[in-house]
Amino acid sequence: MEDVPAWAARLRNERRERCWSPKEMVRQMIEAADEQVRTHLPTRESLLRMLRMWETGKRRPRDPYPMLLARALGISEEALFGEATALNVAGELGVLESAYAESKQHDILETCVSTIGITLYPPHQGPVAPELVVYFLEQLPGHYKADMWLGPRHLIPTVATQAQLIRELVHAADAPVRRSLLNAGVAYAALLGWLYQDAGDTQRSGAWRDVALDMAHRSQDPQLISYALTNKAMLAIDLQDGHGAVDYAEAALTNESKLCPKVQVLALVHQAHGHSMLPEKNKDLVDRLLDHAAELVDHVDDEHPWGNACRRSIGYIDVQRATTYLRLGAYQEAVALWDRILGSAPESAQRDNGVFWARQAGALAAIPEPERVVQIASATAAIAERTGSSRLRQELKAIPRRASAWAGTAPGRELAEIISQFA
Repeated sequence: MEDVPAWAARLRNERRERCWSPKEMVRQMIEAADEQVRTHLPTRESLLRMLRMWETGKRRPRDPYPMLLARALGISEEALFGEATALNVAGELGVLESAYAESKQHDILETCVSTIGITLYPPHQGPVAPELVVYFLEQLPGHYKADMWLGPRHLIPTVATQAQLIRELVHAADAPVRRSLLNAGVAYAALLGWLYQDAGDTQRSGAWRDVALDMAHRSQDPQLISYALTNKAMLAIDLQDGHGAVDYAEAALTNESKLCPKVQVLALVHQAHGHSMLPEKNKDLVDRLLDHAAELVDHVDDEHPWGNACRRSIGYIDVQRATTYLRLGAYQEAVALWDRILGSAPESAQRDNGVFWARQAGALAAIPEPERVVQIASATAAIAERTGSSRLRQELKAIPRRASAWAGTAPGRELAEIISQFA
């Protein structure tokens, strides 16, 4: 393959790492431009031709395009167009991750469904150090926290790099290191699936949920298999597939007596969400499932680094109950729960808080309390812009459906204007 400048390879690799087609990259560039710059941009067809020239190194982008490309990708201009720098990780891991991030001689792996098994760099040779497993597992808590603070936009590239690297190392590792890598791989694949889900990319989310389930079966760990099934249930909920969510959650509970409390909690919660979406609207069943989960939360004491939202999130079961009550039409009860939850929520978890506020606004819209709805929607819209959370945008877009009774009032028109930016 013909050599291209390092900056051109990085530009192409950054785009492919996000599974963006050239057309999607152009769309992201246009969205990244402010109004003044956007009015002077050429046509999309011209931008596509320019992008091909840039990615092959035939032409270097001039102002304002370096800025737009960097904004679209969520990285700095220096990182994209400056001199390549190796990752600051010593030994074997540094070599492998640098090879992943800066490969010039091999096309980068596209994490799209159609290319999910392709390797982008020369396969790792020699034994895999067990210390690598520790390294990957130690990163997970930080990723989970960053997700709460930042949302998916800035975290997907980092987690995708590590998830793909783990999959490559699995092929090279001998047991028991391979088994340990599979355990870590399930956690990373599940996290990446969640990040894509939160970003609104359900296709890639589904692909990574499948990877997680596949690796879980290979690990032969019943906890991981059930955990991976609960992740499939989580995606089914966002796809409005209540029956699918119930089926996956029930499958996760097949060997319930052998499961640790945390996995049982996750399965019960998703089972409750699934039932709240069904036509029967069986609130008693939903409450029983969540009551059972609540009894188990205090017994969650395992050392697994994954699935710890039930320990990390204040009022975890109340959050789930309030969400199901919104679907079930129990608006007064939902509002009472949200008032209690949001009074103690940490301010740093802006994406999660934004989702909770939007759901609270949905319940308030139905009661109705128009002024509070508008106030909450306005504040939450800004969080949606900062985090890039598609899930939060969808929650905001759902509010007007419960505000139809006062849509023609001044608050109703103000709400419509706030939500219109997410159309």
